[in-house]
Amino acid sequence: MLLDDRRSLLLLIDPQTRLLGALPPARAEALMPRWRLLLKAAELLDIPTIVTRQYPQGLGPLPAALIEALSPAAVCRDKTTFSCLADPAIAQLLGGGRDQVVVAGIETHVCVMQTVFDLTARAAQPAVVADACGSRHPESHALATARFAQSGVPLVAAESVVFEWLRDAAHPRFRELSALIRALGPGA
Repeated sequence: MLLDDRRSLLLLIDPQTRLLGALPPARAEALMPRWRLLLKAAELLDIPTIVTRQYPQGLGPLPAALIEALSPAAVCRDKTTFSCLADPAIAQLLGGGRDQVVVAGIETHVCVMQTVFDLTARAAQPAVVADACGSRHPESHALATARFAQSGVPLVAAESVVFEWLRDAAHPRFRELSALIRALGPGA
């Protein structure tokens, strides 16, 4: 499945300060630029965006660098459920007519996984941005991505998402978004 900007919705799950701080430092550092890229691409391409926060009283707020990257149109919702779809308010937002849900966030093996499998059960087409997800333990992330692959859930890179949404170098937003991709640097 190729991602289509007219059918996509971006779902960024629980990118909170305490969760980020629990990840291996290199992984935590790699996530922020990818999240910012996805958020900016979604904003420029008019793709609806939902950002969730898992129990913010305990797991903290969104990082300032992420708040700065949020479009005014992005919707932020707090939750206590692990699957975003188990929260009725978030489930309603996810039922807005966009059937491709691009999913990134923390933790891959808990909230991301439960949400993705609930999306699949509802006949949505989730795509997991594997390089924009993380877990406290690398093995948990690896097991979750393997489970996605075994279940037929597409695993994609943040850069791939943006280029699929653009589809053509002649797109009016190509130059701006390709500059952000180049800013990720080699090996990103």
